[in-house]
Amino acid sequence: MKELKDLLKKSLALGLGFAVVSKEQISKVIDELVDKGELSANESKEFMNELVQKGEEQQSEINAKLKAQVQRILKELDLPTKEDLERLENRIAQLESHLAEKAPKE
Repeated sequence: MKELKDLLKKSLALGLGFAVVSKEQISKVIDELVDKGELSANESKEFMNELVQKGEEQQSEINAKLKAQVQRILKELDLPTKEDLERLENRIAQLESHLAEKAPKE
């Protein structure tokens, strides 16, 4: 039984990973193991919680890596930041105001 759990864990981790395997898919596999008598109902709940937790952990790791990758790419592209754009908008508004004050009155 322990070997089967380990095999399932390794299969999920090596395949698409826990992060992309849905809770429904995990539940289906665990239900099949219970039906075959390879897991008890109590063990299945614990195992399900363990797999879901690992999936959430992997999803967090993937999100963090993706965010870092996007930030690195944006930095490499040397695109203006939101702060850069806001600073330019403020400067334009100041210049427009200054020009309006200097413009001859009609």
